[in-house]
Amino acid sequence: MDTVLIVIGIVLLLGGIAGCIVPLLPGPPLAYCSLILLQFTHFHPFTLNFLILWAVVVLVVTLLDYYVPIWGTKHFGGTKGGTWGSTIGLIAGLFFPPLGILLGPLAGAFVGEIVNRQDMRTAFRSAIGAFIGFLAGTLMKLAICGALAFYFIKGIL
Repeated sequence: MDTVLIVIGIVLLLGGIAGCIVPLLPGPPLAYCSLILLQFTHFHPFTLNFLILWAVVVLVVTLLDYYVPIWGTKHFGGTKGGTWGSTIGLIAGLFFPPLGILLGPLAGAFVGEIVNRQDMRTAFRSAIGAFIGFLAGTLMKLAICGALAFYFIKGIL
């Protein structure tokens, strides 16, 4: 039974890492579930306080992931059109990896601002903000998933 739980945990970790980039997968929560599964093996390496602390970290990062791109867009002068455009661009960019994933939010925010009748300069600033917000959110999630993967592997060894 331990082997099955560990394999499922590894799949969840890989899904969590993929979820840092793919917006449809909740990256850090998936990776966190791998620690919970490992706790049900004979290793049970984590204390309750450790699991609660990481649950709080994962929750905060998940909430921030929704806020950071919006903040980036607004901080650089964007509107709701830029925010929606960034989101649509990210989803469209998934069909053209890896460059589409990076440039989709940028192009989407730009187009969203132009459709929202912003001038080119404002649209470009908004696009840069959306791109910076997307990168910040992605790096934040990758860092958390990397730490969770570290603890998962450490718990097995």
